[in-house]
Amino acid sequence: MKQVDRQRVMGCWLGKAVGGTLGQTFEGLEGPLEAEFYVPVPTEMVPNDDLDLQVLYACAMDLMDSPAVDRHVLAESWRNHVEFPWNEYGVGMRNQAEGIEPPHSGSFDNWFTCGEGAAIRSELWACLAAGDADLAGAYAYEDACFDHAGDGIDAAVFLARIQALAFVESDPRTLIDGALAGLSPESGITRVVRDTLSWLDEGRAWLAVREQIVARYGNSDFTDVRLNTGFIILGWLAGTSFGERILITNNCGGDCDSSTASIGALLGILDPDSIEERWLAPIGRDLVLNPEITGIEAPPTLDAFTDLVLDLRERLDGRRPEAVSGPFDPQDHRIEVELGWMNTANGKWDVRDQTELPPAGSPVPTVELTASTLPGTWVRMPAADFQDRILVLRYRFDARGRTDVRLMFNCTEHYRIWFGGEYLHGAQGSQYQFPAPHMAPLGQFIDFRPGAGVHEVTIAVKRPPAHREVAEWVIGAVELPGHMWIENSFRPDVAGR
Repeated sequence: MKQVDRQRVMGCWLGKAVGGTLGQTFEGLEGPLEAEFYVPVPTEMVPNDDLDLQVLYACAMDLMDSPAVDRHVLAESWRNHVEFPWNEYGVGMRNQAEGIEPPHSGSFDNWFTCGEGAAIRSELWACLAAGDADLAGAYAYEDACFDHAGDGIDAAVFLARIQALAFVESDPRTLIDGALAGLSPESGITRVVRDTLSWLDEGRAWLAVREQIVARYGNSDFTDVRLNTGFIILGWLAGTSFGERILITNNCGGDCDSSTASIGALLGILDPDSIEERWLAPIGRDLVLNPEITGIEAPPTLDAFTDLVLDLRERLDGRRPEAVSGPFDPQDHRIEVELGWMNTANGKWDVRDQTELPPAGSPVPTVELTASTLPGTWVRMPAADFQDRILVLRYRFDARGRTDVRLMFNCTEHYRIWFGGEYLHGAQGSQYQFPAPHMAPLGQFIDFRPGAGVHEVTIAVKRPPAHREVAEWVIGAVELPGHMWIENSFRPDVAGR
């Protein structure tokens, strides 16, 4: 393969480290922000899963006799070396533990398919396929399908393609067109990129363009790839220097560490010398990983990591992915429940509160229940399917040997929960949907000790109001303190750990 400029690969990782370190302080904040530099000023790079996982992948491939970018090899790296419970990471690893392989581990029962988690892992694939957008995109797919689908994969493919082309091209519009050539025109990533370009072409200031991106693509998930990809393009094209560009992207808000790390890496490939010394001096060149990456011997510095990536590139020699996956039937992973219907319309305050649900502390409702199934832990039920004012669900639950458990029920509607026949928890409906058990919306989870064996979990859910057509919820159980999903916790008849 054609030799790659080592300085550009090094620039990629330096830009990545700068952006990730800058953005971590502001991660999840709603913009616009007013950051001007690191807060606080670090003495080394801040560890970031964005880079950690790419280091893990490189180390795993380095141990192979014949390195290959293979979804199953990458998935095995997650199984053996990753303890991140966050968002799509946690769902992908739960699905893997339940016997679901990629790409289905990314697409099945996953509210976070459009999270940033794969887009932030794009640089390794760009460096291994420098100059070859198609190959970089194919590599990115093998990775992203572990824990994403749809736009979540498209964002990773788009960034890998644009970063790969940045090794041989510098014109922004040429790079963007080349990257989008690998996506469907109907992709949400294509749309947000084209929209951002259009708004910039109208001569709008970056703050005005940011408002347009948020208005069209914003939602309760600050990690959504459509929103954050727009912020990356905006910072790149609205700024003139490395520092100004990463600050614009960061100050858009959202998944700041991820989007800012991505734009930093792209700028580092395009022009390593553009990274001003004031950004480099505080972070040094030591490679610092999070402790949740376990059991690997990582390169000690970004320089050594750069050498590892260049060596892998030579050993891969342009080899395309060849992995295949077996058949998958989502019907095999449905959750058995019982359900029924009730209302308290003719009751007084002793049987209902202002939500119409039984008050806190009430006994479990006496309702005739019928056997049924749900598609998974994530359910969207049209209001028109509610046969009465209150849905009563009964799940069977097994903690699979875990002692301390968090039960999350992130639901748009008012609900009450009974565990083993005793009142456990209740909450008012939450329009803030973010069903990540480690940071679920306040009031939409409870930590407790369920005890061994199979238990009944009864949940009463109020029908959506007239202005909302669908009730949505995600039920999840995770072990504490690590917040990793408990596999098959609502399928007790499936063989356990």
